[in-house]
Amino acid sequence: MDTHTLDLGHVKTVVEAALLVSQEPLPLSELKKLFDEELTSDTLRRVLEDLRRDWQGRGVELTHVASGWRFRARPEYQRFIERINPQKPPRYSRAVLETLSIIAYRQPCTRGDIEEIRGVVVSPNIIKALEARGWIDVVGHKEVPGRPELFATTKAFLDDLNLSTLEELPPLDDLGSLVESVPAAVAPPAVAEEPEPEVIEEPRRAAA
Repeated sequence: MDTHTLDLGHVKTVVEAALLVSQEPLPLSELKKLFDEELTSDTLRRVLEDLRRDWQGRGVELTHVASGWRFRARPEYQRFIERINPQKPPRYSRAVLETLSIIAYRQPCTRGDIEEIRGVVVSPNIIKALEARGWIDVVGHKEVPGRPELFATTKAFLDDLNLSTLEELPPLDDLGSLVESVPAAVAPPAVAEEPEPEVIEEPRRAAA
């Protein structure tokens, strides 16, 4: 469609309304469904960037994450919002954070790969907790005897960390603090709010 005849101001208002009421990030493919006219991706990106500039300096910002675009409260105002909806901050054990870090930076990888790096047997509860959190998923099987599952992080993992691509992951040493900064309201109670039971991890034994 000829963008010269398209009311971009109207498009921006409609997109803004859709994003403000959506509970999930919206990709370009979903935003295009808002309009009867055909809207190119480039035009829509320009509208979104213009909208992002409109919200600069306010308490809410428009961000681009792996699953699409969304509004969120700026991090510096999160502590005020938590006063009307107080929740315990998410807590993750060192074992959970180490396992997540290995998957994030070495993906796709098997449970054996994780054990080789950590030097201990990985508790099934750790994998289940990260899967329940929606941060990792099985993406295939390694073509070796036994065909072990290959794990990788998900778009939800990037969304929760407010990232759009894996290339935006911080240095490994900073990942733990970034994970711990995810608002408690985002995390499922069974995983984030209850301390993980003490798990005695056994040293990984080399194959005979």
